[in-house]
Amino acid sequence: MTALPEPAFDGGCTCRHVRYRMTGRPLFVHCCHCRWCQRETGSAFVLNAMIEADRVRLMHGDVEVVATPSASGRGQRIARCPQCRVALWSNYGGGGDAIRFVRVGTLDEPDRLPPDVHIFTASKQPWVVLPPGTPAFAEFYRASELWPAESLARREAVRAAQARPAK
Repeated sequence: MTALPEPAFDGGCTCRHVRYRMTGRPLFVHCCHCRWCQRETGSAFVLNAMIEADRVRLMHGDVEVVATPSASGRGQRIARCPQCRVALWSNYGGGGDAIRFVRVGTLDEPDRLPPDVHIFTASKQPWVVLPPGTPAFAEFYRASELWPAESLARREAVRAAQARPAK
C-alpha cells in the first residue's frame, strides 16, 4: 500500500513579500492564552503550529529575526517580514532552532489547523469561550500524555539530532 503524501500548508505575510510552506502536518497546535502571548500579538491568544524547522521552507522573500524576552526567561526569536513586520513564526529558547512555532493566522487556510489544546487558560480573557472537546489546561501539560505517538517520535528524532556532535 502506498503512503499518502504529506499535506502542505502555504502562508505568508500581509504584504506578500514573504511566502512559506509547511511541508507536512505540525507536531501539535497550541492556542496559548498567557498574558505574554496576548501582549506579543495584541490579541486574546496566539495559535501556534509546532513543526520541525526543516519542514518550513521559504518560497519567496526573506525574514528578519528579532530576539525578544519571554516569560520563561529563555527568550524567543520571532521571524518577521522585514517590510510589513508581520510575525510568521517563533523559535523559543527551550526548543532552539529545531522547532518552529508557526503563527497559524499567517496560513492561507488557517481553518485547516484548529487548536489541539488550549494552554494557560488561567489568564484567558473571560469573554473567550473554549470549545467543548478540546483539552484545556490552566497552565501547561505533558506532551507525553496528549501528543499522538507519531508527533512524539518526530520530537524525539529532533532531540536526538540536536544531541549528536556536529561534524
